Amino acid sequence: MSSDTPSSAADTKTAGSSSSSSETTTDKQKEKARVSRTSLILWHAHQNDTAAVRKLLEEDPSLVRAMDYDNRTPLHVASLHGWIDIAQCLIDFGADVNAQDRWKNTPLADAEGAKKHNMIELLKSYGGLSYGQNGSHYEPKPVPPPLPNKCDWEIEPSELDFTNSNIIGKGSFGEILKAFWRGTPVAVKRILPSLSDDRMVIQDFRHEVILLVKLRHPNIVQFLGAVTERKPLMLITEYLRGGDLHQHLKEKGALSPLAAINFALDISRYI
Repeated sequence: MSSDTPSSAADTKTAGSSSSSSETTTDKQKEKARVSRTSLILWHAHQNDTAAVRKLLEEDPSLVRAMDYDNRTPLHVASLHGWIDIAQCLIDFGADVNAQDRWKNTPLADAEGAKKHNMIELLKSYGGLSYGQNGSHYEPKPVPPPLPNKCDWEIEPSELDFTNSNIIGKGSFGEILKAFWRGTPVAVKRILPSLSDDRMVIQDFRHEVILLVKLRHPNIVQFLGAVTERKPLMLITEYLRGGDLHQHLKEKGALSPLAAINFALDISRYI
């Protein structure tokens, strides 16, 4: 009888380990499926595909609260582009009209920033409030840095939408364009095709990526990812609506002494 006891205990332990392993695998599969559905509804909202958005919501109503890496919901995406049918569909499924992204922007704040007047009226009719970077309540909030593992920041080029892109900057090695990634506006630094095989250019590009992965501060443009395994090489960062210092000086002239001091203090705070 005593000789059977260890065997039974071992069998029980083995069964428990197998069950635990099975549950872990199932949990991972569920999480992967959830992330995939989140990307889909954000993408379809960006593409103004009302039928696809409605189908996803009918299958899983919780997707109306889906968020991207910046806590932007499908309603944020629709509001920015002025997609009325998408917004109405999301609201019908219970979307929070006053959800805030990491900049504390509400969908209405995005619609006002993009001057989407019909969208503004729709959101206001459902109690939408203008709150965030486009209003008077913006507060910078740092976010956790991406993990150093390459798979966490390598971006699939097909996820970048250049349909309505425009050049917002140029350099000796490439150009900077405003584009969209998973429905969110981003800045994309793209190496010129003529330099894509230049060893020194590639080395400088990779050095810049490695540096940006390590930096995280409210006063530094946020690194989102890069395309390093295909050409053209691209570096993706958050899109700053106000432009850069060079653009500011070009459009508005020299800074006042007080403004120059404030700019210098902001720059020095991350050194």
